[in-house]
Amino acid sequence: MPLPTAPEEAIIYENDFLYVCLAPFPVTSGSTVVVWRGGVVDLHNLNQKEYNYLMEIVDVTRDALQRVCYVEKVYLIYMDEAREVHWHLVPRYNEEGFNVFKHIPLETRDFSLAPLFREAFLDILGTRVVHIPS
Repeated sequence: MPLPTAPEEAIIYENDFLYVCLAPFPVTSGSTVVVWRGGVVDLHNLNQKEYNYLMEIVDVTRDALQRVCYVEKVYLIYMDEAREVHWHLVPRYNEEGFNVFKHIPLETRDFSLAPLFREAFLDILGTRVVHIPS
């Protein structure tokens, strides 16, 4: 099953390798997806430089979510059932453990968090040494 297409207003960051977007079917407010482009079906199919870059972007995304959602924890979830390399980042608010995953993801069109999230993401990205694969 392919991933849902992200609306343009949900995109936080993108380039030739990946994109970061607010989830069209969020588990909690601020749920985000980091998607590797190019139809790679398994994380192990990325070379070391690609994997490192992906994880650097996941780290920047987590830090930006913590800043804009005012949360201490963001869960990182990798599930490969969609056969497309992607990470789900789920802000944890007032719940602990797996309770957050009992929420039923509902489609949203509210991406009003995107401008603030994008600003925080780019600010944090600007402070990091990120190695884009060649």
